[in-house]
Amino acid sequence: MIVARTKPPAKKRRLAKATKQKKAVPTWVIVRTAGKVRTNPKRRRNWRTRKIKA
Repeated sequence: MIVARTKPPAKKRRLAKATKQKKAVPTWVIVRTAGKVRTNPKRRRNWRTRKIKA
């Protein structure tokens, strides 16, 4: 079992923001841009490999 360690509130806020940014592109955006925008460039982050400056 992995137990989360205590984090400073500021760092926790930055990590939460990064999690919210990781969402998929909405369907209406894909339709509006005629399929040119399909992927979210910030989606490539993985918790184990790509670290964020938080």
